[in-house]
Amino acid sequence: MDIPQGYKQTELGIIPEDWEVKPIGDLGRIVGGGTPSTSISQYWNGGIAWYTPAEIGDSKYLSYSLKTISKLGLHASSACLLPPGTILLTTRASIGLSAILQKAGTTNQGFQSVIVYDSYDNEFVYYLLQQYIDVMYSLASGSTFLEISKKKLSLINVACPVNRSEQQAIAEALSDIDGLIAALDKKIAKKRLIKQGAMQQLLTGKKRLPGFSDPWVERKLMTICDVLDNKRVPLNEEQRKKGIYPYCGANGVVDYIDQYIFEEDLILIAEDGGNFDQFETRPISYWMSGKYWVNNHAHVLKAKSDYNQKYIFYQLEHKDITDYIVSGTRTKLTRNQLDRIEIVLPNFQSEQQAIATILSDMDKEIADLEAQRDKYYLLKSGMMQKLLTGQIRLKIK
Repeated sequence: MDIPQGYKQTELGIIPEDWEVKPIGDLGRIVGGGTPSTSISQYWNGGIAWYTPAEIGDSKYLSYSLKTISKLGLHASSACLLPPGTILLTTRASIGLSAILQKAGTTNQGFQSVIVYDSYDNEFVYYLLQQYIDVMYSLASGSTFLEISKKKLSLINVACPVNRSEQQAIAEALSDIDGLIAALDKKIAKKRLIKQGAMQQLLTGKKRLPGFSDPWVERKLMTICDVLDNKRVPLNEEQRKKGIYPYCGANGVVDYIDQYIFEEDLILIAEDGGNFDQFETRPISYWMSGKYWVNNHAHVLKAKSDYNQKYIFYQLEHKDITDYIVSGTRTKLTRNQLDRIEIVLPNFQSEQQAIATILSDMDKEIADLEAQRDKYYLLKSGMMQKLLTGQIRLKIK
């Protein structure tokens, strides 16, 4: 293999000559966490932030924890007080999720946090660790859940610039694109809230669109929709070959296969929720277009000719239908319970269409923003691959 001028061959591949291969343990002091006894109330609800792995992954920076511990709790456990700038790194169950502390805090034992040494930039190390998540998983072990030990983590070799200014330049470039992603996330969240408010107003008749004044009616879902459940068929493993057609069930699209049974716009509504929490915490209805397959875990609905399909979809998306769920070994929305669902709607299809168009336009705005954000994620992934291996060098100020 030809090695470009200014580069060298290492166990991690070709890197710049002025970079080095170092174990993670040389980048900072690695510190575990702990949990005070939950049976002693004096250990809890104090002034010290105490993080769990469930709180890591959504934000780059952390300054607030869901639970806090007291000084007594800190001293009575293996938890350690971590200074601002520490990188919290999950090392149990979910491995490799990370965040940077903005205020002093501590963690439970699901972490091996890195207090970065002064010769390294902590923002750079934050991004660098993300490049080695697969390595962390490969070294993890455990029967109940996977975990990577402090010792194994500390011995993982990574490539990094010797020059701290170059570390900072790389971190700044990646932080900039993180900022763009965060800004889009805020826009998306705002648009979703606006849509939620619009649905509350438009789908209840509290706000009427110009030109419409006729009374609304209440109808049972099954009087305005046909149920096409007889066409859905579960696939065996041999049939589930990878393809271009979505394979749908209670959770929406679950796979892509080489067969389809529908090729029209239809509403899918989950039949089998697995457990009640799933019905409570996720959307219950889905809009499908094109060619796709549906298994026997979702009902298939098609609006009758006098009703607007998209309007019915939005009503189902907005409506709380948990009262219709039958509990048992697995919670289900049975065909009989489907018959009980009622929705309100304008008497005329033209008003249904007008409302559906407004909400569809909002959905398109959200989808466009999500697509833009996804492009930034891809760009960031490519940048990390190039910048954190030295394939692309940045000018140092």
